[in-house]
Amino acid sequence: MSSAIKKYWPQYKWSNVFAMINNMRRQPTRNPEPFCDRLVVLTGATSGIGYYTARKYAAMGAHLIMVNRNREKSELVRREIAEEFGTPAEYIIADLALLEDIQRVGHCILSREKPVDVLIHNAGLHLQSRQETGEGLEVNFAIHYLCPLLITRMLMPKYQRDRTGRIILVSSEAYRFAVWGLDLEDLQWKKRRYSGIKAYGAGKLAQILSMHTLARELAPYNVTINAMHPGMVQTESGKDNGRLYQWYKRNIIDKYSASPEVSAEALYYLGASPKLTHTTDVFFHLTTEEELTPPARDLQAAEALGKRTRELLHEEGVAW
Repeated sequence: MSSAIKKYWPQYKWSNVFAMINNMRRQPTRNPEPFCDRLVVLTGATSGIGYYTARKYAAMGAHLIMVNRNREKSELVRREIAEEFGTPAEYIIADLALLEDIQRVGHCILSREKPVDVLIHNAGLHLQSRQETGEGLEVNFAIHYLCPLLITRMLMPKYQRDRTGRIILVSSEAYRFAVWGLDLEDLQWKKRRYSGIKAYGAGKLAQILSMHTLARELAPYNVTINAMHPGMVQTESGKDNGRLYQWYKRNIIDKYSASPEVSAEALYYLGASPKLTHTTDVFFHLTTEEELTPPARDLQAAEALGKRTRELLHEEGVAW
């Protein structure tokens, strides 16, 4: 920790914090152009940001593949989109904390003939206490980092063939809570006391660091990848946490939060605007470009994270 403080502390700037605060007051830039017959893959589309984003893309003419956990809710959203907008929508049922399901989703998308014009990694959660999957992975780490990383890497052959696509990571300003970077020896919080907000921030920081590596690998295929903070909006994140968190969310967070429609407008702009055709490896606060903190710009840390991830996945029997 002391070495990380020495490394990052001199690089921190108050202007970075002030810029973030100013960006909180901004409304997203909107894109009025349609997106007819384009294919959009979206995870976590039955509620909150994902639900409104699915509706926005459908309203603009896009075809949808939604990746969700709940079949009944997925069918309701699919039927709603078909009846209201007359655009094709389908879904894949998967638990995106499980490596087996993540790989199944990747194979399913990989098999499609139609190019994936936009891939939005939106699925997420907030946990107050550490939870493990049946495979022994910390849930927050699996959903926020491993899931988007593995699906994106599995689609590399498709991107290489189709030579088009945009990938958007629904990130969070909470990555800033990983002030001194990642603990590569304890990525899954087995050794340290679990902190919900710190673990969430670390998962989002890992996600951002992976963006730098993926951007470089995707560049030859004319595919871009960017991350965005979706604004302070009402979501169901943390709905299974304890009573204290539920009270705080209901009376503080939700009270001062905007509708997820704001996030949907931003995600549509980032995915469909012609102005961003060649923009990659950028963090947006809604639709405003924002400078990352020192740990999130650390390319050596990104490389070290990739190496540690390969080792972890090898232990789980998953090909990189």
